[in-house]
Amino acid sequence: MTDTSLVQGEFAPANISLAADVSVQSPLDSVVAVAAEEVTAEPNGFIELGLAPELVQAVADLGYTQPTSVQLKAIPLAMGGGNDSTKFIDLMVSSQTGSGKTAAFLLPVLHTLIKQQAEAEAEERAAFERAVAEAAARGEPAPKRAKRKDPTSSRNFKAATPGALILCPTRELAQQVAHDAIDLVKHCRGLRVANVVGGMPYQLQIAKLQNADLVVATPGRLLDLQRSMQIKLDKVQFLVVDEADRMLDLGFSDDLAELNQLTAQRKQTMMFSATFAPRIQQLAMRVMHDGGSSVQKVTIDSPQEKHANIRQMLYWADNAQHKRKLLDHWLRDTTINQAIVFASTQVECDGLANDLQQEGFSAVALHGALSQGLRNRRLMALRAGQVQILVATDVAARGIDVPTITHVFNFGLPMKAEDYTHRIGRTGRAGRDGLAVTFAEFRDRRKIYDIESYSRQQFKAEVIPGMEPSQRAPQAPRGGDFGGGRGAPGRSYDNRDNASRGRFGGPARGGNGDRGGFGGGFAGRDAHRGAPARAEVSGFGGGREDRGFAAPRRDADGYGRKPGFGDAGRGGFAPRGDAGAPRGDYAPRGDFAPRKPAFAKPAGAGGGGKPFVAHDARKRPARPAR
Repeated sequence: MTDTSLVQGEFAPANISLAADVSVQSPLDSVVAVAAEEVTAEPNGFIELGLAPELVQAVADLGYTQPTSVQLKAIPLAMGGGNDSTKFIDLMVSSQTGSGKTAAFLLPVLHTLIKQQAEAEAEERAAFERAVAEAAARGEPAPKRAKRKDPTSSRNFKAATPGALILCPTRELAQQVAHDAIDLVKHCRGLRVANVVGGMPYQLQIAKLQNADLVVATPGRLLDLQRSMQIKLDKVQFLVVDEADRMLDLGFSDDLAELNQLTAQRKQTMMFSATFAPRIQQLAMRVMHDGGSSVQKVTIDSPQEKHANIRQMLYWADNAQHKRKLLDHWLRDTTINQAIVFASTQVECDGLANDLQQEGFSAVALHGALSQGLRNRRLMALRAGQVQILVATDVAARGIDVPTITHVFNFGLPMKAEDYTHRIGRTGRAGRDGLAVTFAEFRDRRKIYDIESYSRQQFKAEVIPGMEPSQRAPQAPRGGDFGGGRGAPGRSYDNRDNASRGRFGGPARGGNGDRGGFGGGFAGRDAHRGAPARAEVSGFGGGREDRGFAAPRRDADGYGRKPGFGDAGRGGFAPRGDAGAPRGDYAPRGDFAPRKPAFAKPAGAGGGGKPFVAHDARKRPARPAR
């Protein structure tokens, strides 16, 4: 069995059994070998899906004959219900990065457009033939076919009315999807694909929109062109939202709501993404027909499934300089073909790229503050192999499909745990092997725990000899102290050396303790090395573990007490007290000394020259007589 190489990462490799030896001597043996190969070769899976011959030929030209799992399940559902091609259902598809989601929605949409175009041409041809027959019956000359008008001429301008619309959150992803769509329609006569993104000249995009059947766009520029009457969306039949989790996020919610109204007449809505949080699923139902009552959900290799072909590693660092040394050590690995280094901010991205360039690495930066032309040139250089290291923000976490990327480095951690899945998905595309390395400071352990909780995988911290962190790495979470929350259930945390963050503001405990408390609302934090304990306000029961949230403590009769003031030991408020003070009692910190000596206001000043008396915490001074 021989697997062909994957080019774009959107199709499965063709599995072909070779029945003949490579060294063939006679022509007769060669003919027999070719016949045996044709017999043993697997049938083309895309033909069995019922796709148009033009699309099957385009897919075969790219070197693929067998669809992936997500394509096998999504394409038949997206093409309509059985023999009734006029009935379409809404889809919400979740699959891992690099599994072929782009082709899973492009192929059925293009298939339907090709079929509708063929039916329209057949009707037009039949109408012309009827007109010719009627003219001949009347003895008149046959009518001439209408000449095709030049769409670039301003006299023939006509607003584009596409039949399918694909929305993407980033420009790079929109350009990647449009590029794949153009590759698929190269054998389709008269089917046009247009790409609409920000940062490009308006006139160029308006010219490309003429007679476009499929438009791949980012929401901002698309709405600009719609408001200026350059494109009409009242004929859109199919709306596809790629990377729907990002599109439904706060940054695009208003634009997506407006586009939902403009395309209210559509027949089908499809959403694809590698991650679908519960909150995002609720928002997605608002865009579906009938509030999502008939939506079909397809989940293949959820984010919680372990990426078997991507090795994930974690290195703890003392500070930013330590992380920089670890990254420099890894970038000198000779097994790296091309790599992406993710940074948290645009400033960090530019600074890191400049440092790598000065050290002799072939590196460039990519983030949202750059012009679109510069972003395009740097991506082209990456795909052409002219750049080895791409330092980018999360703008490159989606849509970057370069087969030669072998390593992904998380120099800065993502803001959301689900973005980690998209980041590491830039390597190991379509079954290839990849390596994802994460560098984290000890102050970032909260984000690491969130990533572990979301992916349901636990990192095993590793070290490089000679570059070990001077601080002790956080221990693995263990159960028992917490009742769940944002992170994994039953999680506790290791804290600073010689300090114990105790429960309910109790006296200091030696050694390294756990943060948080069980059974009560507010958890205390013991001071370092026997200093007076402080019972800090940490929160009520049932919330974030790292601040001492827990379920309310129950009485002996089983009834829970409401968290409130005055009972620190049972969900109440414990103000700052001495180390030996009983739990829940108020112990003042001491007298408040006046910041300035007492003085009397001069006569005639405000207040009538009444003397100022310093405040004594133990006894409130009497108000002077008027």
